[in-house]
Amino acid sequence: MKTIISTSQAPAAIGPYAQAVKANGFVITSGQLPIDPAAGTFPEGIQAQTRQSLTNVKAILEEAGLTMDAVLKTTVFLSDMNNFAAMNEVYATFFTEGSFPARSAVEVARLPKDALVEIEVIAAL
Repeated sequence: MKTIISTSQAPAAIGPYAQAVKANGFVITSGQLPIDPAAGTFPEGIQAQTRQSLTNVKAILEEAGLTMDAVLKTTVFLSDMNNFAAMNEVYATFFTEGSFPARSAVEVARLPKDALVEIEVIAAL
């Protein structure tokens, strides 16, 4: 059985998908764009966009009763791999050193709304 996770503290889905799904001991988020849910806009630059994407992830996990320490795996989609180091600086601040999750980071041709980054996670209940 699955439960849909939704919060107004993260941007609403812009298509036929849930912000996250809870099932079989896991919470799996959809990719989170760097949309400020209050303003509906992106911040400028890769570091601010990374911070906003992860803030959105954090809000969804909190709605499910979890913290970022529950994250087992992340996937980071970058529009330009030259932004990797700057993204990584911000990314590291969202996780406890010594217990970082597994991660994949890939460059993609284009992200929705021309975002610089999109991040999805798998977390354990």
